[in-house]
Amino acid sequence: MEYKELIKERYSVRSLDGTKVVEEEKINAILEAAQVAPTAVNKQPFHIWIIRSEDNISKLCEASRFDFGAKLFFVVGSDAKNAWVRKYDQKNYADIDASIVATHMMLKIHDLGLGSTWVGAFDAPKVKELFPEMADYELVAIFPVGYLASDAEPSPRHGLRREISDFVDEL
Repeated sequence: MEYKELIKERYSVRSLDGTKVVEEEKINAILEAAQVAPTAVNKQPFHIWIIRSEDNISKLCEASRFDFGAKLFFVVGSDAKNAWVRKYDQKNYADIDASIVATHMMLKIHDLGLGSTWVGAFDAPKVKELFPEMADYELVAIFPVGYLASDAEPSPRHGLRREISDFVDEL
C-alpha cells in the first residue's frame, strides 16, 4: 500500500472480530515495524508486551473497558532511565520515542489488513499492579488488535481536519 493511501485510510477501529486469530507472521511484522522505528540517539527506550491469554486479557480489561472485542493486545511502555535527555532543558525523550514506535506499529497493523486503535484511557497504576513486569515503565498505549468486525467503520469525526493554514506558520 502506498504511504499516502495508508495514512489517509487508517482509522481507529472500535469493533473487532474476536473469532479470528491474528497470525504469528502478522504479529512478527508488527514487532519488526516497532524494531525499526527511529528513537533519539537510537537509545530505543521502550518495551512491548503482548497480551493474548484469556486470563491476561481479563486482567487488562480490569484497567480499561476499551477492548473492542480483541483477543490480542500490545502494551507499549517507555523507559525514562534509558532515554536520551536534551542537555539544554533536561527534556527526556522516552515517551516521544515510545510514541514513535507505537505509531509505526499502528500503521503496520493497518497495512496488514488488521484494525486497532490507540487506547490511552486506561488506569496505568492498575495495569502495573496487575502486571508487575510493567512497573518500571511509563505506559504509553494499549493497542487492541484484530480483524475488523463486519460493522467496523470510522467515527463520523474521522474525516474532520483543520486546514493546513490553521496550524502552520512560516517564519
